[in-house]
Amino acid sequence: MTLDDVLAALVPWPEDGSHADGPVAVDATDRLLLDEARDLLGRTPDVVVIGDRFGALTLGAIALGAERVRVHTDAVTAERALAVNAERCGLTDRVEVHATLDAGLLTGARLVLLQLPTSLAELSEIAELVSRAAADDVVVLGGGRVKHMTRSMNDVLAAELIDVRATLARQKSRVLVASGVRPDRRDAPRSSPAHRRLTEAELVAAAGVPGVEVVARGGVFAGDRLDLGTRFLLQHADRWPRAASVRDAVDLGSGSGLLAATLALRYPEAAVVATDRSAAATASTTATAEANGVGERVTVVRDDAGDSLPDASADLVLCNPPFHDRASVRSDAAHRMFATAGRVLRPGGELWTVFNTPARYRNALTRAVGPTELVGQNPKFTVTRSRRP
Repeated sequence: MTLDDVLAALVPWPEDGSHADGPVAVDATDRLLLDEARDLLGRTPDVVVIGDRFGALTLGAIALGAERVRVHTDAVTAERALAVNAERCGLTDRVEVHATLDAGLLTGARLVLLQLPTSLAELSEIAELVSRAAADDVVVLGGGRVKHMTRSMNDVLAAELIDVRATLARQKSRVLVASGVRPDRRDAPRSSPAHRRLTEAELVAAAGVPGVEVVARGGVFAGDRLDLGTRFLLQHADRWPRAASVRDAVDLGSGSGLLAATLALRYPEAAVVATDRSAAATASTTATAEANGVGERVTVVRDDAGDSLPDASADLVLCNPPFHDRASVRSDAAHRMFATAGRVLRPGGELWTVFNTPARYRNALTRAVGPTELVGQNPKFTVTRSRRP
């Protein structure tokens, strides 16, 4: 298949691309990256793609001459979309999916195609892995929308790679071209994952311990800090269900794993399940649970909004839904998470949610779960308790 044939076959799974205001399977950044990579792909066998959304970069690279592509996508939804589109194009056997962002993904790589993350910490983690594992003459092509790119991205790449330059913008997208590993960075210590002991009063009171350890990969929201929304939810932990009534608890959208660890520490007889669609988040949650000595009681699952959790399997669910989906402001994930909570709670079980006050989710929570009470509110955040009838 030609590049045009491949790109025309892609769909923004799980949607089919027919909605005028829906996502597109191939955007201007994908096309610009592939154009910049065109001359390199025919003579570079070791190609890695990071951050592909629907498969345009991975499958496009194959169409332009790559024999096989190693790929990592942080979101499990993007990983599933890639699988669907690879099958549509008959290229499944030429795609090697890596569930984890690690040195194994980048070993020997000579060309890396990257959708630039908005987080500098995540970009730094990627750049460090490239400088530790890729070939000496590696070329990294990182593309993004101009409005989301900053000069700091150049600086992050320049810390690990010898030459960094920017291409001319096209259709409001631009590519950063970074090449050549700095010899002094080969054996340098990595900054990710970050590790911190948190002793904020709200966290200590909720967990019942002097401090909670957090381990965070670069792509995790709030990193190794206690974000303001979670802090506000923890301020109301004294009204969470009593220990005797909680056999099974869920942290829905676990991020760094702070809430999952807090649940396991607060309810020592309960089994805790933590779910997130992000590979960085699930890796962080696993490490955070282990750092707090509760790894054996916290089961970490990478899925989409808890879609793998069994019905009527939990007495308590905590949820701090995302307000941003990468660079877009969307509420889709939050509504899917509410539907999951309504499905997995046992009768009488409770969902505790913290969300941005302007989102006004209370009616949606009532529909998805059951009667919903306003527990706390300030100009930025709202905490609610929803009870499954």
